[in-house]
Amino acid sequence: MAKRSQAERDAVTVEIGYAVVTAVVLAGVTGLVLASPLWLLGLEGVAEEIIGRVSIGAAVAVLLWRVVSVLRRHESEGR
Repeated sequence: MAKRSQAERDAVTVEIGYAVVTAVVLAGVTGLVLASPLWLLGLEGVAEEIIGRVSIGAAVAVLLWRVVSVLRRHESEGR
């Protein structure tokens, strides 16, 4: 396996940073949008628990999807 140049290592570092930052932003927006009925409608009880869990689950799914998709795209472009 050939050694990577400094430019290639820097490109990977930047791509990882980009993937993580955009994933966190998209996950945050997703969580806030899905949880907004809790604040807008003042829901409580079982509805609060269900909406809270769904919004957290969706935010985690979006975060993982974004990181994986950006890094896969970067890997396929590098070949």
